[in-house]
Amino acid sequence: MSQTHCDVAIVGAGILGLSHAYAAARRGLCVRVFERSATPLGASVRNFGQALVTGQPPGVMSGLARASRSIWAHWAERAGFSLRRNGSLLFARTEAEEALLEAFCAGRAKEQEYKVELLRDSALNDLYQGHFRHHRAALHGFDDQQLYSREALPTLIEYLRRELDVRFHFSTLVRDVDTGVLRTTAGTFTAGQVIVCSGHDYQTLLAEAIAPLEPQVCRLQMLRARPQFDFGLGHALLTGLSCVHYGAFADLPEAEAIRGQIRRETPELEAQGIHLLISPTPYGELIIGDSHHYGSDAAPFNAEAVDTLMLALAEDTLGMCVEVVERWQGVYGSRGPGPFSVLQAADGVTAVLMHTGVGMSVGPELGERTVAALFG
Repeated sequence: MSQTHCDVAIVGAGILGLSHAYAAARRGLCVRVFERSATPLGASVRNFGQALVTGQPPGVMSGLARASRSIWAHWAERAGFSLRRNGSLLFARTEAEEALLEAFCAGRAKEQEYKVELLRDSALNDLYQGHFRHHRAALHGFDDQQLYSREALPTLIEYLRRELDVRFHFSTLVRDVDTGVLRTTAGTFTAGQVIVCSGHDYQTLLAEAIAPLEPQVCRLQMLRARPQFDFGLGHALLTGLSCVHYGAFADLPEAEAIRGQIRRETPELEAQGIHLLISPTPYGELIIGDSHHYGSDAAPFNAEAVDTLMLALAEDTLGMCVEVVERWQGVYGSRGPGPFSVLQAADGVTAVLMHTGVGMSVGPELGERTVAALFG
């Protein structure tokens, strides 16, 4: 094969791009990945690293998340990055939040086979030596996983390069794609299939094909903090605020009471799109967030008031003070016609876009299904 030709050329080395690269390479195809920066710097390395099954709505998204779970486990074993498989804990802090979790466990969880358990009383008190006994209940989602994204993705890239012979072209901007050809800052390349996974960049490539989707960009404020003392947290943490954000819960009748309570008592949380997530890092620190602000671009200015709100929620949930050691902005593509889009932009050119912030949860299997549709 020529030095500039491959079976599959992929634009973007975030989780979607890497998932498609893996799916193609494991079929024995020659794969090249093009990334404009020297290492992935977009949504996939800025997030919590939570690969959630429990939060996904029934149907396509929960199916993608469940299948992605085993792919993540395979990658972690073969590539050698840390993957926590202890699940998640979603804390009910109010009567309304507890009522929703009760309804979820009694109904949808059984009907749709979510692997969960509602912890109360002694079971709740036994968590982390009673550290979370001040909450009313906790939903343990057994299938949820968590990784340290900023380390896991570079390690996954090295695995794909080393074991599956995927060729990476970093610091290479793809200026234009068409049937069978990519024009880049490193020259022109040819490919049997081109798959564009360029995140929230809706302008550089395939702008005319993407525009009818009317996608937006979501900007998040994120923190990394050191807890007052290391109590060995091994679960991803959420609160009942997530019940009005994630599709597994948000359409249940009981969610309306939570929305009403938020609007009455803490309207600033709704105004800033805040729902608390906490992820432990391998180094005893915590990733804390996040807020949600939508628009055509991600404004560069953070509001200290938003960080203050998130820190107060985190300290209340944890029952201890935390010390902030790092702040940054997350960003991802959002608000398209569905949770994701797969577009046939031209013969041999496919664009894959996420419209919600769950690429880590569903991306591995979405890549598998897209490549299977192209190659079988």
